Amino acid sequence: MFARLSETFSPSPQPSPRGGEGENGGGGSGWGQHGSGTVTLVGAGPGDPDLLTVAAVKALAAAEVVLYDALVGDGILDLAHPKAERICVGKRSGRHSLPQGEINALIAFHARRGKRVVRLKGGDPMVFGRAGEEIAHLDSLGIPVRVVPGITAALGCAASAGLSLTMRGVSRAVTFVTAHGRDGERFEPDWARLADPQGTLAIYMGREQARAVGQGLTGAGLPAATPVLAVENGCRPDERRQWTTLGEMAEQGVAAGKGPTLLLVGEALRPRQVGTADALAGTADAIDLRALGDLGQRFDHD
Repeated sequence: MFARLSETFSPSPQPSPRGGEGENGGGGSGWGQHGSGTVTLVGAGPGDPDLLTVAAVKALAAAEVVLYDALVGDGILDLAHPKAERICVGKRSGRHSLPQGEINALIAFHARRGKRVVRLKGGDPMVFGRAGEEIAHLDSLGIPVRVVPGITAALGCAASAGLSLTMRGVSRAVTFVTAHGRDGERFEPDWARLADPQGTLAIYMGREQARAVGQGLTGAGLPAATPVLAVENGCRPDERRQWTTLGEMAEQGVAAGKGPTLLLVGEALRPRQVGTADALAGTADAIDLRALGDLGQRFDHD
């Protein structure tokens, strides 16, 4: 499906960002024809290429340089123009191949060469993606930048598990928290503020801090029986889910793994914990999403 989408959205000549003619005198700048460089921060979503926005596919098809993070899902880079330069900047918890300052400089360098640059980030660029730092740097240099939002992990994982993060009379708020701070920074949130019995918590990069989360939230007054769903590699073929409770997590943490893990916490999860999702994920603790692949082909019309 996306191969055809990429062809459909292959870039046609675009007006020069400066409003004049392109440097080749054609009044536009198609792929490989340069006017002023631009930067687009693109959200790659939680992993599944089918969850990309149409705007993201268009941006990738038009890009001449793609700087991408390690968390970008398999198959998404394949949607970039075949001649686009692909540069892995490797941002992943505990394994940053480039400091943020160097990434900022690299984005600006290629934009100043007149290139159409896509900065491809997992999830949504504006949620724990350090997009603000990149935008501020580009603004200071006068380089045009726009943002294409993506599905953030909390929403993608909840949808994959069939969970509503809000529920009338049960959960009236959703709070996003990251358990990964600056190098050497301890994870010490305000547990009293987070322990809202009428809210749902989504804790990004939460596996290593799972015991601390369980202890902190129960210590701040949330019941030990509060449902928790840990999702590793959400919205990918190797997605794994583990149901637990705050009390159990305070003692045991969550299952070890290598992929990024999101923790969802709150009473809004309970209907799925004891219903269909429990039958699917609570026993095997894993779902092979590839088994669902053929279903999508029924709706992939020529």
